Amino acid sequence: MENQNLNILDEVNKGATMGMDAISYVSEKVRDNNFKKVLDTEYNKYKEISNRVNELYDNYSNKEPHETNTMNKVMTWYGVQMKTMTDDSTSKLSELLMQGTNMGIIEGRKLLNHNTNIEHDVKNILNDFVVMQEDSVETLKKYL
Repeated sequence: MENQNLNILDEVNKGATMGMDAISYVSEKVRDNNFKKVLDTEYNKYKEISNRVNELYDNYSNKEPHETNTMNKVMTWYGVQMKTMTDDSTSKLSELLMQGTNMGIIEGRKLLNHNTNIEHDVKNILNDFVVMQEDSVETLKKYL
């Protein structure tokens, strides 16, 4: 079960770091100040989840939690660049972030549904991460 808890913490941390990376890449293109503030808030929510994972991780391992690897970061950056080459409107940027966030929600819900015997504190972080992403989608919808 300990390995299962570690795997889930790793997945949550990878999702959180991927969310922070995506927001960083998209933020470079944002011209709408209100949208920029929303993205700053969303970034901080991902950072808070990552910090919580890091604090809890020591209970299960003496290693560091997994983050997104360099190749994933490059692919995310490249994807943002390519998909916004002809349209970098707030609507398009919101759409891109929603697509990534929806993938995170799906993965998180699968982890919740298929790992019923995980530790309570791990389940809490996982659930908080999924709910935070679901709230993010609702916030981003306003900018479509």
